[in-house]
Amino acid sequence: MLKKILAVSVIIIFGLVAVVATRPAQFHVARTTTIAAPAPVVFAQVNDFHKWEAWNPWAKLDPAVKQAYEGAPAGTGAIYTWSGNSEVGAGRMTIVESHPSDLIRINLEFLKPIAGTSTAEFTFKPEGDGTAVTWSMDGTNGFLAKAIGLVFNMDRMIGGQFEKGLADMKTVAEAAAKQ
Repeated sequence: MLKKILAVSVIIIFGLVAVVATRPAQFHVARTTTIAAPAPVVFAQVNDFHKWEAWNPWAKLDPAVKQAYEGAPAGTGAIYTWSGNSEVGAGRMTIVESHPSDLIRINLEFLKPIAGTSTAEFTFKPEGDGTAVTWSMDGTNGFLAKAIGLVFNMDRMIGGQFEKGLADMKTVAEAAAKQ
């Protein structure tokens, strides 16, 4: 009887490992909104990490998060680091490309809770009297992240935060455009 239980357990474990191993390694999450403000106004909200506090959805999850800024004050070379509770984790963002009113590309280095590197992009496209902003993130899942993905949907988790952040960015940028 014990041998049968052990054999079934081994089969289940190998089956689970096989399922996790066959999950896609690459992920892509993107959300878009249209903001009633010109592209330079919206671009300025993203290009300067100091302005993120007004709309960054993760900062709202931990009001006591420790934040620091390094490098350039804005644009290429600007660096933002954070360390917070278990919902926020710890990491570092560096703007690696900044093309005014068009594109911002950010290298994301996650330290906690799971170490990893991803790329975030913000694109800005004129749309009528406003700007369509797309916030996306691309990366590679290791084995542990793929296993977690069996239970938690990355697109829903991160996408939901992107939606909150874009909604708050919309409020801030539209108010700035009226000034």
